[in-house]
Amino acid sequence: MFSKEESKRLRQDFWIAFGKSYPRKWILYHTNIKGLALKFHFDVNGAMVLMDIESSDLEKRIDLWEKVNALKSILIDDYLPDAKFDDAFILENQKEVSRIYVRKEGVSIHDKNSWQETMIFLNNRMKKLEAFFLEFRDILSP
Repeated sequence: MFSKEESKRLRQDFWIAFGKSYPRKWILYHTNIKGLALKFHFDVNGAMVLMDIESSDLEKRIDLWEKVNALKSILIDDYLPDAKFDDAFILENQKEVSRIYVRKEGVSIHDKNSWQETMIFLNNRMKKLEAFFLEFRDILSP
């Protein structure tokens, strides 16, 4: 069991090490599409690369989700065969988003022995998600 301080330090150490191992400017929140963000996530339960559609305007969120969903077979066939689609995912703050994600099980941010394989996973999957996004950005734009 880790204290909050130890857990925070481990998270910081991981993301610093990831940034040094894969020095690159990721798109992440800079999609230029309001309410759409690409994200990394790593905690004690696993790692994920994800695309969240977080528009507070439900109609806009549904419209963007339908556009992404129309590209589902391309995303799965050409970029991320293990991608999962969740049209109504509830965040910890109880906000509902639509989410596409790939997940790596069996790794933990508290286990430094899993960090290297997690970094490889995050780097490889985010490159593919970014490539998909860049290829279809115009279709996804309002």
